[in-house]
Order: sequence, then structure tokens, then C-alpha cells
Amino acid sequence: MMDIIFQTFSQFSIEQTAGAFIVLMAIIDVLGSTPIFLNLQSKGRPINAFKAAAISLVLLVAFFYAGDAVLQLFHVDIQSFAVAGALIIFIMALEMLLDVEIFKYGGPTKEATLIPVVFPLIAGPGAFTTLISLKAEFAQINILAALTLNMGLVYIIIAGASWVEEHVSKTFIYILRKFFGVILLAISVRLFTSNVLPLIESLSK
Repeated sequence: MMDIIFQTFSQFSIEQTAGAFIVLMAIIDVLGSTPIFLNLQSKGRPINAFKAAAISLVLLVAFFYAGDAVLQLFHVDIQSFAVAGALIIFIMALEMLLDVEIFKYGGPTKEATLIPVVFPLIAGPGAFTTLISLKAEFAQINILAALTLNMGLVYIIIAGASWVEEHVSKTFIYILRKFFGVILLAISVRLFTSNVLPLIESLSK
């Protein structure tokens, strides 16, 4: 047991954690969602920041570990899922860069904390797909550390949404969204190219 724990922590890398953190931060885009949080609150639908971050963390961690079992159930390997994830990240990057809505989010809207804040804004399809896709490149401990840090950021941004509105200009948020769009586009291309060739080779055998 101790050997497993030691081996797990020996894989910790600040560089990998930072890389995974940036990817997840760009996908979740909690700063870009601040106007949505403020709009919900102005309509009398308060958001519990701690509850939103905690539930999102539990859901994402559960999918992070159960995702492999689900993939095996459908006979899908991690490289195939990574390629599919790269395509979804590519589409999300286009949304951010072109100011278009490709993914349509529908569902009940009675509880603002759960719907639409936890799902799909924070723990949405993009975050689920990205978590599984990251397994192809980063050690699990680094992904989990990056995810936990992101949920901390989610809590801070939601709790301080009003402060953000007062102190961070809409122009800056817009520019930041475009910047992360470019980052996501590059990440999707790298994720696709690094997994599609091994996938083709394994299928040709």
C-alpha cells in the first residue's frame, strides 16, 4: 500500500500540473461565465459558490475514475477517446474565437447552483471529455491536482462575481476568452496529432 502511495506521489510534476491546469481552466472558462453568474443572481437566483465547486469536483473526479470503466464497456480505448476529445475541444475553441454557439445546452433551470452552473457550465461535456483525454498525456495525480486547483478558482470567481464585474472590464474578459480560444485550438491539434497516428497503427495490426 505504501509503495503504491509513494509511486503515485513520485509522479507529481509541477510542470504537468500547470499544463493540465491551463487546459482545464480554458475548457471550464469560469471567468468567461461570470456574466452568466451575475445575470442569474440579478434574476433572484442565488448561487452557492462552495456547493457549486464541491459538487463539480465530486462529479468530475467520479467521471475521471469511472470513465475508463465506461469506455471499456463500450470497447473504446483511451486513444480513440482522446481523438474524439480533441475534436470537441476544437469545436469549443471555435465557439470562443468566432463568438458562435455550436453546443446547445438545454434542461431545467429551477436550481441555478446545479443547473446551469454545475452542469453544463463547470462540469459539462467539455470538462468530462478533457479529463479523460488528459490521461493520455499526464500522470493522474497531476490531473487531479490541476482539477482541485481549478475548483478552487471556480469557488473564488463565483463568490466574487460582483467584485469581478466592478473591477475587471468586459473588454479584458473578452480578450481573455479569445486568448484561451487560441490556446485550446493549439491544444486540440496537438492532442489529435499525438493520438491519431498510434490509433491508426493499432487498428492496422
